[in-house]
This record gives sequence, C-alpha cells and structure tokens, in this order.
Amino acid sequence: MSKFAQDIILKPVVTEESMLGTAMKKYTFVVAKSANKIEIAKAVEELFGVEVDSVNTMNVKGHLRRYGRFEGYKPSWKKAVVTLTEKSKTIEFFDGMF
Repeated sequence: MSKFAQDIILKPVVTEESMLGTAMKKYTFVVAKSANKIEIAKAVEELFGVEVDSVNTMNVKGHLRRYGRFEGYKPSWKKAVVTLTEKSKTIEFFDGMF
C-alpha cells in the first residue's frame, strides 16, 4: 500500500522554538507514527518542492491531563525536524509567521 504525502505530513508545529529554527532552514512537522525518515523526506520534497538534507524524528509521549477528579493522557505523536539544503528555497508557509 502506497502512502500519500498528505497522509505522512499531518501539520506543522508552530512554537517559538520551532520558528527560531526556520532561520537555519529547519522546519518542524507532526507526522504519522508509522512514517520513517525516508518517507518523511520524500513527502516534504513532494509537497513543498524543496531539497531535504536530513530528517530527525522523535516520539512525543502524551501528557497527563485532568478534568476535575478524572484524569487521562493526551495521545502520543511523532515529531520530525526537517533540515533543508543550503541551495534549497525556503518553505513559503513558514515565511509569513515570523
């Protein structure tokens, strides 16, 4: 079964720390938990038309949340930090945010 790029890259991570990385051509995304680094790199190249240099991934554990006396965990997710090559263009989506 072939995966589409939209099924691998789910959404961008927009935080202060991830926005500071955009100056060094490092972009952070929430990705599918089953995706590997090669699939993530191909999906970013296909969606945004850029050249990927490296991909770093990490599994983020869900945090404990309480509502009154009830408690539970938020779902865990996978984060990918994609570094682009020096000659690659930037991703326009992140340009207007910072």
